[in-house]
Amino acid sequence: MMKNFKLIALAFVSGLAGAWVFQEFLAKSAPEIAQFPAQEYFQRQQINYRSDDVNAASTISTAVDFTEASEVSTPSVVFIKNFSGTDYKRYGIFDYFFGSGPNQRVSTGSGVIMSKDGYIITNNHVIDRAETIEVVHQKRTYQAKLIGTDKNTDIAVLKIEANNLPAIKKGSSRDLKIGEWVIAVGNPFNLTSTVTAGIVSAKERQINILGGDFPLESFIQTDAPINPGNSGGALVNTKGELVGINTAILSRTGSYTGYGFAVPVDIAMKIANDLIKFGEVQKALPGVDVVEITPELAEEMKLNTLDGVIVTNVLRGGAAEKAGIQKNDVITRIEGFNVTGKGSFEEVLSYYYPGDKLNFTFQRKSDVKAASLTLQNLDGGTGVLKREFYTSAILGARLEAINAIERDRLGVNGGVKIVGLTRGYLRDLGLNNGYVLTQINGNPVSNPEKVGEFLEKFSGKLLLEGFASSGQPFMQSYSVR
Repeated sequence: MMKNFKLIALAFVSGLAGAWVFQEFLAKSAPEIAQFPAQEYFQRQQINYRSDDVNAASTISTAVDFTEASEVSTPSVVFIKNFSGTDYKRYGIFDYFFGSGPNQRVSTGSGVIMSKDGYIITNNHVIDRAETIEVVHQKRTYQAKLIGTDKNTDIAVLKIEANNLPAIKKGSSRDLKIGEWVIAVGNPFNLTSTVTAGIVSAKERQINILGGDFPLESFIQTDAPINPGNSGGALVNTKGELVGINTAILSRTGSYTGYGFAVPVDIAMKIANDLIKFGEVQKALPGVDVVEITPELAEEMKLNTLDGVIVTNVLRGGAAEKAGIQKNDVITRIEGFNVTGKGSFEEVLSYYYPGDKLNFTFQRKSDVKAASLTLQNLDGGTGVLKREFYTSAILGARLEAINAIERDRLGVNGGVKIVGLTRGYLRDLGLNNGYVLTQINGNPVSNPEKVGEFLEKFSGKLLLEGFASSGQPFMQSYSVR
């Protein structure tokens, strides 16, 4: 009993001693936070941080204001609805009995008003396979006419019947700097007039997504959030000026993951104006095929730079051959523009027309040379080119004459290419988009209209010769009734 009492007394005395030591020494050296209510402490810490950190203060004081750019640009961006074929996948047994029928497919995207009288620029993939197109602008719906498309750049032009529309102000993609602030305006996930901000992450990007015979990829890369539905919308600078047409995202999920891509406005507007004025793009060609310079190629060819492009093929009778450019030459400058890669090479050429005379600087081994050449059209001439084509509902396709580049590539004097293939006679024969017919029943062909009319009326034994889209030759016989 006495032993337990002594232990309790010792513990009590020790507690008193500990309390006295804490009061006299530890409490006096406690941190300042203990003397302030929580709110006052955080306010003081924020004030101290701002006064001590000069960089933080300057960042806050120079924040970018996007309100003006948003107010200027959003009235010029429209909502586009693409009504295409019938969606039979969603048509079930109950629809059959209750009479609702299959639904028409509807996809959506964005567009940009480029003129007061109703011309609208968008992406080709936004209106691809459309049977009817609607444009919604400021709650009004318009039926749109398709003026033209270009798969090589994924650009399309629409026209609506309206006046005094708020046409967007055009900026310059050539003057756009990496690191510059931009905003994306569009209609992601059917949310109209949505604005997101970011910076220009890179220029002249090639991501190998475009179709067409001569894909032109020199994308502006941005981290401004872009999602499905933004396609065809505006990428604008802080002044609200159009610098690009939002086109693609790099994503495994289908939603934004930090990488968005836009067609530079200087390319997009040239393409759009060609479609409006000529009905097709007036592509200007120097008559060469080129590739990027890789470290391996640079070492093999003993090059001291990775800038420029290497000539891999020179078109027979083309502008480059006439100017003296040869295979393995390295093109480094065009009209004062530095050529850093294939993207910049193609972008510079896209500004010009057939007949324009350009100065090229190139390197041949250790020598630097210069040449002046006149750009040519797809048929090797220098004038405005109107492509020959024939559209047939019976054949279910559009037929067009192959151009000089394709003739050179295939080693033929002429041929007729199948494009825009839908359900119809040619598909039933097993032919696909991109097939080139060079002979029918042993006779050379080059005129799309004559080929179309012959196939529409022909019956009997049919022998077709030509090339598949891969470039492989084919020969196929049919019995046609």
